[in-house]
Amino acid sequence: MPTHQSRGAAPEPRRTDARLNRDRLVEAAHEEFAASGPGASLNRIAQRAGVGPGTLYRHFPNRQALIAAVLTDRIERLTAQADLLIGSEGPDEALARWLGALLAHARLHHGMGSALMIEGAHGAGTDCRQVVLDAAERVLARARTHGSARPDLDAGDLVQLVVGIALATAHGSGADQPDRLLALVLDAAAARPDTSPTRPGSRRKRV
Repeated sequence: MPTHQSRGAAPEPRRTDARLNRDRLVEAAHEEFAASGPGASLNRIAQRAGVGPGTLYRHFPNRQALIAAVLTDRIERLTAQADLLIGSEGPDEALARWLGALLAHARLHHGMGSALMIEGAHGAGTDCRQVVLDAAERVLARARTHGSARPDLDAGDLVQLVVGIALATAHGSGADQPDRLLALVLDAAAARPDTSPTRPGSRRKRV
């Protein structure tokens, strides 16, 4: 006769399988959306994940839910990368590498974010934006403290510039143009003597 403990433990393998299926679906959706855009076939996503369409719809009742899950997953990875770089790289290198990762993310996923907003899932888009801004502020604040980034540089402005590069180079740009534009942004973000706050009486006298 099965014990009470064995009956209570039985659902755990099913929960583990469900988590694995969800993770496979999110990864497969990321790959399909990257290749075909937010309108990629859901049946192909299920096939790539090795599950049936019914399993996909049990986890994600509609396309918007799947897109939101993919964006959330990728943004979590992006913010985790920010913290990893803060702990392992110098301030300048961490800022440059993370902004490069943000640019790659924005170029790959800007269509998905637009699809979410069109479909009305405003909450997911807003939450993701704030998470990205918080990560940008952590990386930028370290560079400011080190004295290598402009003290008047705002994290929101910096993110907007990088996203602007992604949008501007989405179609018809040279392969190296996004990186060249990002290099210009990084150069503009670097601290210089004339970007430090002016103290009273510190202005040079005219000769």
